[in-house]
Amino acid sequence: MADVWSQRRASRYGRYDGGPDPLAPPVDLSEALDAIGEDVMAGYSPERALREFLRRGGRDQAGLDDLARRVAERRRELASKHDLDGTLQEVRELLDRALLEERKQLARDAMMDDGDRALREMTLDSVSPNPAAAVSELASYDWQSREAREAYEQIKDLLGRELLDQRFQGMKQALENATDEDRAAIAEMLSDLNELLEKRQRGEDTQGDFEEFMAKHGQHFPEGPENLDELLDAMAARAAAAQRMMNSMSPEQRQQLMELSAQAFGSPQLMDALSRLDGNLQQLRPGEDWFGSERMEGSEGIGLGDGTGVFQDLAELDALSDQLSQSYGGARMDDLDLDALARQLGDEAAVDARTLQQLEKALRDNGTLQRGSDGQLRLTPKAMRQLGKALLRDAADRLSGRQGQRESRQAGAAGERSGSTRAWAFGDTEPWDVTRTLTNAIVRTAGEPRTGPAIRLTIDDVEVQETEERTQAAVALLVDTSFSMAMDGRWVPMKRTALALHTLIRSRFRGDHLQLIAFGRHAQPMEIEELTALDAMYDKGTNLHHGLLLANRHFRKHPNAQPVLLVVTDGEPTSHLEPDGEVFFTYPPHPLTVAYAVRELDNARRLGAQTTFFRLGEDPGLARFIDQMASRVDGRVVAPELDDLGAAVVGSYLGDRAGFGRSGLGGGGYGGWFGNRGFWVGD
Repeated sequence: MADVWSQRRASRYGRYDGGPDPLAPPVDLSEALDAIGEDVMAGYSPERALREFLRRGGRDQAGLDDLARRVAERRRELASKHDLDGTLQEVRELLDRALLEERKQLARDAMMDDGDRALREMTLDSVSPNPAAAVSELASYDWQSREAREAYEQIKDLLGRELLDQRFQGMKQALENATDEDRAAIAEMLSDLNELLEKRQRGEDTQGDFEEFMAKHGQHFPEGPENLDELLDAMAARAAAAQRMMNSMSPEQRQQLMELSAQAFGSPQLMDALSRLDGNLQQLRPGEDWFGSERMEGSEGIGLGDGTGVFQDLAELDALSDQLSQSYGGARMDDLDLDALARQLGDEAAVDARTLQQLEKALRDNGTLQRGSDGQLRLTPKAMRQLGKALLRDAADRLSGRQGQRESRQAGAAGERSGSTRAWAFGDTEPWDVTRTLTNAIVRTAGEPRTGPAIRLTIDDVEVQETEERTQAAVALLVDTSFSMAMDGRWVPMKRTALALHTLIRSRFRGDHLQLIAFGRHAQPMEIEELTALDAMYDKGTNLHHGLLLANRHFRKHPNAQPVLLVVTDGEPTSHLEPDGEVFFTYPPHPLTVAYAVRELDNARRLGAQTTFFRLGEDPGLARFIDQMASRVDGRVVAPELDDLGAAVVGSYLGDRAGFGRSGLGGGGYGGWFGNRGFWVGD
């Protein structure tokens, strides 16, 4: 027991670094679902709609486009900031210092023979203006100045460290003030590394060979590779960046650096080992970009090692740009390299990307999106219900905001309360209204002396709550899917309206029978999933006649239900069905087309349909036609704004239900009990 306690006391808490923050709030899917649903109803596939939302982001969430913009800005900043002449500039500065210090020493040395001084001065004066040639020409010069000799030796040391830093990040700093033993250790490491890589090319290497190499030279590889492939990947990426840097230099710069390389550490063997290493890496990783180049337009000189790092950054930014575009086959948000994003743009960008990854995963995993047998993403029924509820809430807000509301906890369903009470009669099974019953008893006994219980009930005191019979409705919602609906921006509001009404009926009035009918050049019944996914139709024609035929067929299939006809359109009828089933189309509307539509509307009236037309647009001809049609069947005309279309249709349906389902209330307007919100929306 004591051991357990001591172990507990020894526990320590530290910063969590095992993945996403476990205390972070869950991602909010409602905004994503609304946006995806909107795009789906506009004709996008769910797959594309998901990609579009991830691309745009949300109100408080950066999207892929914003991250890609920042990646592009970072890339432009790197390319416009630096110049590749940094190492050559340092060589020139050290060379100028060496020559200056040597001339100073020659001038001070009074003991030197005049002929020797003149010869030395002539040698210095004749040094080539080309730094590489000058360094080579002075290789055998006997420096008289200690400061000059040190500056010249620094050139060779700098070149060696820069060349190594190109292949092994951090070598420039690690080898500063290096001893001969340090340089010998580097030479041995390069030799062993080349032998290991050449073993790999022959297929003779083992994991033991790698572990033996790392045990001996692991201090030069801070990345901590666990096998030769990881080591190869890291080294080849940097070596390829170094090669791209060289490719990006001017021919003169490349020539000077090649000549200077022979002077690195004063040992041509270093350049031979590095050339051998580059060849091995290129053989083993030919897929790296060894031949690319980059235009660098800045003024800030950068050395070979740091420049290679910049070129690695540029390559990493290019890879991030591809990942963020998600434009390749099979792209997934999991492809994003969050570590690279944090390196290039900071931790906040990585958090934004991780949130998008979680959002995509949540949409796929929580039943919002699912992949069908054809491999395509689809909105699930659960997602459709969530969208419908959101649209229904929007319709409720618009109705209540426009016409007033009062709270109620009851909806008009069969056997439910109407809000009125009446005296109990023999045979009543309705619930008592306790408040009214007790009030009646108190009022009746108010003047009597209290000799017994405080309240005495009699049968005459009892009042019961009135309930109503609920009449079923057969609802036909006809939505115009003609060319003009798509062209004039009415396509998505039409779909939103249908989904809101469908959700209301399926959730609150399950006994009602809803038929969705799309009518363009011809008409057809549709399930809500079909209608919401329907692409914009560009066939001309508004076949109201065919739509009304299907609506009347729906009414006849439900003879005991009250017919409700709701028609959403933005144009006069321009096509009808001929007796042989062919579609007749002409514009302007043919009198026969109008006659056929009127005949079916009359049939709907004879079936008892309560009719409402929702007129979209300001066309005077359409307004006259709709007014005449509505007047003919004692119907109503509503001309809502597009944003109010859903509220208008839902409100009309509720008003019609109030008219035939609630005693003493006439139809019309937008009155009705409003679904899950418990709002009574009155005229």
